Amino acid sequence: MNEPDRIRVAIVEDDRIAREGLRMLVDGTPGYGCNAAFGSLEAALATRGGEPPDVVLLDIMLPGRTGSEGVGALRERWPGAAVVMLTGLADEDKVFESLCNGAVGYLLKSTPPARILEAVREARDGGAPMSPEIARKVVELFRRNPPPVPLEEALTPQEIHLLRLIAEGCSYQVAGDQLKISINTVRNYIRNIYEKLQVHTKSAAVSKAMRAGLLRL
Repeated sequence: MNEPDRIRVAIVEDDRIAREGLRMLVDGTPGYGCNAAFGSLEAALATRGGEPPDVVLLDIMLPGRTGSEGVGALRERWPGAAVVMLTGLADEDKVFESLCNGAVGYLLKSTPPARILEAVREARDGGAPMSPEIARKVVELFRRNPPPVPLEEALTPQEIHLLRLIAEGCSYQVAGDQLKISINTVRNYIRNIYEKLQVHTKSAAVSKAMRAGLLRL
């Protein structure tokens, strides 16, 4: 089979019946083809040669190295492949770990076959397919753990200027004089900077700001 738009799929699933079921689903559908199926992550990473897949269906709970841990390694092995996780349970920690490691989608194993095929095509085309239950978990995770505000947006220009003066060795009084603000205002700014950067000392604040590229001494 050599269709120009054929979606090449690799399957990494330790359960033989589930693995063969997925293989039959993919191979039995026009426009799709299973070019590799493995029982472990180690076996998938050890393979050499053959056509690289467009999409990898990766079981999250594998013997040895788990799927959630191995997403990055698979993406290094096949840089052009989109990795879609398969799971029996919507475990929040595994969802987050997998997505952070580079998975583009997340499907429950109870997903209907037609939806699995649709998700494979969606992932190949740049989408992020997810079972509704997983999508809700992701939304809940981000509600509870919003992404941090970039430091350059968290700190005001005046606070960055003050931090730069402190980093250069200026006392609060000298820094206040240069900024034309009172020493009490300087102290208020410093408290705000500590709170925003989640630090407790001047040296920690300066170090964090330098690592973020806000200060170049």
